Amino acid sequence: MNSNFPLLLELENLDGGKKIFFASDFHLGTPNEKSSLEREKLIVKWLEDIKSQASHIFLLGDIFDFWFEYKHCIPKGFHLFKAKITELREAGIPIYFFTGNHDMWMFDYFPKEYGIPVLRKNQILKVADKKLLIGHGDGLGPGDRFYKFLKAFFANKICQFLFEWIHPNLGMALGKFWSGRSRLANSKNDESFHEEDERLLHYCINTLKKNQFDYFVFGHRHLPLDLKISDESRYINLGEWVNHFTFATFDGIEMELKSYAGKNDLIIRKDFSQR
Repeated sequence: MNSNFPLLLELENLDGGKKIFFASDFHLGTPNEKSSLEREKLIVKWLEDIKSQASHIFLLGDIFDFWFEYKHCIPKGFHLFKAKITELREAGIPIYFFTGNHDMWMFDYFPKEYGIPVLRKNQILKVADKKLLIGHGDGLGPGDRFYKFLKAFFANKICQFLFEWIHPNLGMALGKFWSGRSRLANSKNDESFHEEDERLLHYCINTLKKNQFDYFVFGHRHLPLDLKISDESRYINLGEWVNHFTFATFDGIEMELKSYAGKNDLIIRKDFSQR
């Protein structure tokens, strides 16, 4: 069936028992420098652990809690993370970044310096006979009109141009202040699952009416979810790395949602296929 989504990558298979890895919502930089550095070390350890297994790595947005690239400078810090992705790229592992609502102002730094594409919209990934729709997930589904307005405003080229003319010291301070008001920065977890409020779930169900996908893989929700939404389709939400430390693997046939901290009992699994 035809799809309006762009095709990012098509693979015939995964060689040698390799897997594709997905993670999102590291939110590096929040809530403070000390705790962010500890989380960065954990993420680097995870990347080292998966290095020998990874065919591709997809990081689906909100990698940083705030990011803005000025023409001649970028946010300081995150050296360990950047050194590790440099190592992985030099080892020949393709890495893809998706922008989220906290780091939508990534531009050409990572493509030029690291050879890592930065993607802003949902993309299709095909592996053998399986088709995946992947993205960050913010602004999808019904409702939340105010956020959708804000997202369009911040994505506007004129808005970005004007912000670039703010001195970096002030611009970064404003960005960190805005990010500091998020639910993660204030230790507010969206750990309660309410079907009627799950916008991404409804987005996946509605998308299936027009396009068939075996897997939907998103971030943004901050709640690790593995939901069967039809006999042939599942919606995976990757959770986050402030509380859950969750990621997904795909071996070309099956998707598995895991916790790097061993908290797999916190992953919500439900069956909506018969509804």
